[in-house]
Formats: sequence, structure tokens, C-alpha cells
Amino acid sequence: MNQLFKVTVSALAFVCPALSQGIQSFQLATLPSGRPYSNAVDALTVSRDTVWIGTGKGPSISIDGSSWQHYANTEGFGTRGVSAIAVDDRIVWIANAYVEKRDENFVQTGAGLHWSSDRGSTWTSVPQPVDAGTVDTIIYGINKIAALAVTVPQQNLTYDIALTADAVWIASWAGGLRKSTDRGVTWSRVVLPPDNLDSIAPTDTLDFDLAPSGGALNLRPNYNHVAFSVFASDDTTLWVGTAAGINRSIDGGVSWRRYSHQNQTQAISGNFVVALHEQRVGSERILWAATVNAIDQTEFPAVSFSTDGGTTWSVTLVGERVHNFASRDSIVYVATSGGVFRSADRGNSWLRSGSVSDGLNHQRFTRQEIYAVAVKGDTVWVGGPEGAAFTLDNPSQVFGMSWRVFRAYEPVGDSQATYAYPLPFAPDDEVVRLHYSTGGMTRSVTIRIFDFSMQPVKTLIQNAVRQGSQEHDEIWDGRDDRGNRVSNGAYFYRVEIESREPQWGKILVIQ
Repeated sequence: MNQLFKVTVSALAFVCPALSQGIQSFQLATLPSGRPYSNAVDALTVSRDTVWIGTGKGPSISIDGSSWQHYANTEGFGTRGVSAIAVDDRIVWIANAYVEKRDENFVQTGAGLHWSSDRGSTWTSVPQPVDAGTVDTIIYGINKIAALAVTVPQQNLTYDIALTADAVWIASWAGGLRKSTDRGVTWSRVVLPPDNLDSIAPTDTLDFDLAPSGGALNLRPNYNHVAFSVFASDDTTLWVGTAAGINRSIDGGVSWRRYSHQNQTQAISGNFVVALHEQRVGSERILWAATVNAIDQTEFPAVSFSTDGGTTWSVTLVGERVHNFASRDSIVYVATSGGVFRSADRGNSWLRSGSVSDGLNHQRFTRQEIYAVAVKGDTVWVGGPEGAAFTLDNPSQVFGMSWRVFRAYEPVGDSQATYAYPLPFAPDDEVVRLHYSTGGMTRSVTIRIFDFSMQPVKTLIQNAVRQGSQEHDEIWDGRDDRGNRVSNGAYFYRVEIESREPQWGKILVIQ
């Protein structure tokens, strides 16, 4: 689940011409770097030896975190956020999105897709799929179904992508579930069951509208047509998560069976399904789903999973807000707002990773939220609002015991300069990081914080040894030496590095 965009279900009130931008192809040389491009990491996936990372400013790739290649801020990609990534060997699909301000409201907006058939050397850009007119008629077997024409990219962003041998499938929220068999040249809407039916097939006599909302067009809206997640078990078996449950097709997306909190005895915990993942253990397939409460008061957030193709469901991690899954053999990893959980016994017991802290470079996550997780061998990668990180999980290394943290920053080099970010900062929900360099030498460092009248407030570190091979961030939580939160205002900090002139910086506290 991508966290750049707040999820809402509302009527589509926008009617404007379709995007004029057409399909474009381009070659791209990635920009090399020694660190990530952005600290907002919302998507992760692994293909071969490469980790693909979707950030708030675009995609990047890395092998082991020691070096990075950035597609962000390049021709074709720009600096739009990444809302979904899917990789199948040499085929890569990436969806972009951003938040747009319209009439004093912030609206999540689809920015199109990009695909590559050579692992990222050349790319083709595809506009966000939109329709013409207002209402279409879709032929579904013996039925003619009225369908809402989504004519704008607003509220029509792609949250998930699945790849099969002959098609790409996208879950595009207001745009519903769509597929393309010609690599984005054309898109067709996929018909899912309405809210009042548990299954549909082309031979059924049906009476419903394919519409995430009715609006002024008098269509009958269905929460099950608001698509958020999609997963392909194989070329014929598809799973789709919506705002009204989980849908399964075993004939390539033609007929569907819907599983909801209400239509089964052993049911999913909630109908708002934000992520899907299939774990394979030998011949067994386990479908994991992030199921959140929708509109029924009996629903609740948890992980729901099925070992029998959706016939029955078990529920675990009750109360956790789940964003993403990954698995390796018998182990499943779950990215949640409370950190990363690990289970090796099909959800019967869980191990939580604890704090993400790097003892080597003194970087750490100060927030618990983890939005994405991926596995490369015995390396578990995670991403969240404070960057990317990985830990090892093998017989000699306990999961979550030690971490490598990778964060973006603006380097100061050998210059005697320092800065604080973010500015201003609000201690009630974030920290401020004080960035500096020791000038390429390993030295002892002391950092003190003063108020506007230059009275001492906090000794952040004192005679701490810092390596010269990298630049450093020190974290201040906005509290003084007595543990009290400081008042609003301007503060100054002094970085004392042995044998160098002190460096001064400014912090602005607003809460």
C-alpha cells in the first residue's frame, strides 16, 4: 500500500478532456549515487539481484545499498511519486502518482505508467488510462452492463500492478480493475461482482452497473468496483482486493468469486483490502491479505490468510494496520504501522523487528511505520517514511538484531558547514536531524543546543567518535536535558569537532 496518497472513497465529480499526452519511448541512463534519492519509501520489490525501490520522488535500484541508480529526476520519470512497482524477470512496470490541489482540496492523481522489457535500459511511458464520454456499455457474456467512464486522472491512480504472460493488470482505485494485452496501448475494464453478489459468470443474467460511484449519472455504485490491490498467482488465477472484499478468478479474469466479511463463516476481518501476497511452501499456496475495516462496525483491521484458495480464512495480527507482505520459503514478513513482523509457522506466532537502528553509521528510524518489505536471499529490505533499510535473517543472524539504514541527504563535503532538517520541525510528531561532516577524518564530536538567549538547552552528544568515511546526522527530539519538551521558537546548535572551528546552525521549533 502506498502512503503518499490518503485513501478516500468519494463521488467522481470531474469531467474534462482526456490526457493529450500519448505513449512515448525513451532511452535512459540512470544517475549513480551513494545514497537514496528520497527518504519516503513506499514500494519495494526484488528481481534477480536487484532491489527496486519506489520513493516519493521516483524509482531507484540498488544491489546492496552501497551504491544506487536513480530513475528519479530524469527525462520520462521526473520527480513524481511511485505508487506501484511490478517486476517479472526483464519486464518492469512502474506507476507514478502525485497529490494535486483543486478547489482548496488535495486530490490524489494518477501520473501514468512506465514499462521496460530490458530491465530498465529503455522505457515506454503510458498515460494514466482514462475513458471518453460519461457512460459506456460493456458486453459481459449475455449481458450489457453500464459502466462509468472515468475521464480524468484525479482519484484515478494505480495502487497495484500484476503481470501475467499476456497482460498487465492494474488496480486504479476510481478507475477500477483494468488490463492491457498490448503493453498499455489500449486498456479494458474488468467486470467484478457488484456488492450484492458473491460471484458472477458470463452465463449469468445480471443487472448492475460497473461503477465505483454513482454521482450525477444515476449509476448504481459498488464498493467492490473500487480496486486497490491485485495479485497474479499464475496466468489464469487472479486475486483482486477492493473496498468490498477479495475477488478470485481462475479463468484469467472472466468469472469471479467474492469473499467478504459478511458472506463466509470463517471470513476475512475487514472488506477494505489494501495488499495481497501469495506465499508458496512446497506445493502449498497461502494467500495473505491486509484486511481493514470498511463500513460494517463488526469489521476490524488484521491480517487474513487462506490455505484453501479462499474457502476459509484465518485471522492474525488483530489490530495491526498492514501495508505490505513478502515471503521466503516458510517465512512471511508483514510491513505494518507498528513495524515489521515475521512468522515461520503460518501466523501462529510472530516476532517483531523492534527499532530500526544502524550502529555503524548512527542512523535510525524514529518512527515505527514500515510501508514496504521485500526479501533478497536472507536479506530483508524495508521502507518507510524515514528511508530504506535491511537486516539479515539466517541461522547465524537473528531477524532485526542489526540493521543497515540508508537515507537521502544533501552533502556538505569537506566544507565546515552544517544544516538541520526538517525546518521548521514539530517535536510532537517528528524529530530534527543535524547534518555535518568531520572532513574525511575520524574525530570526536560534541553537539550542544542553545535557546535564543544562548542559554544551554541540551547536550546532544559529547566526545562521540564519528567516522570520516561518511557524513552524519544526529537526532534531537525537541526535549531539554531534563526531559521537558522545549517551547516554540528559534534555537541554535554548535557542532564541535576536534581540531576544527565550531560550526553553528539554527533550528526553528513550531508545534
